[in-house]
Amino acid sequence: MMHEMPKPTAEHKKLELLAGNWTGEEKIAPSPWDAAGGTAIGRVCNKVSLDGFNVIQEYEQERGGKTSFRGHGVFGYDANAKCYVLHWWDSMGMGVNEFRGQFTGDVLSMTFAGVHGHNRCTFDVSKPGGYTFTMDVSQDGKIWMNFMQGGYSKKG
Repeated sequence: MMHEMPKPTAEHKKLELLAGNWTGEEKIAPSPWDAAGGTAIGRVCNKVSLDGFNVIQEYEQERGGKTSFRGHGVFGYDANAKCYVLHWWDSMGMGVNEFRGQFTGDVLSMTFAGVHGHNRCTFDVSKPGGYTFTMDVSQDGKIWMNFMQGGYSKKG
């Protein structure tokens, strides 16, 4: 007897707001990783994948005409925990980071606590044709500082 394959839920479909090719300016705050801070160009390709259950992100940051950072993310929805999940790998080579969070309206807020401290990010997809991203960092999960923010426009 054939069982019907699972179908993406409304929560999975919400992730489609992230889909597209995006480019924009990023502002990096001074930090222990980058004493001066500065600006960068961010390029994001978010693709709906795996029959609509996930969005896969390829990210590239350019500074001074050269690629300075790359990342790969897989967004999904954990129905058991009733939250969104982002598995993230990047060119810092630290292994996978697992962010978890929720949409409030069209803003996805997620957090991750790891050996190097806490990260909090938001993806604001409330304006058609654009989105903003922020990343905040904290040593203790109580006192936060902005690490970077970007404003992106959809291409194509």
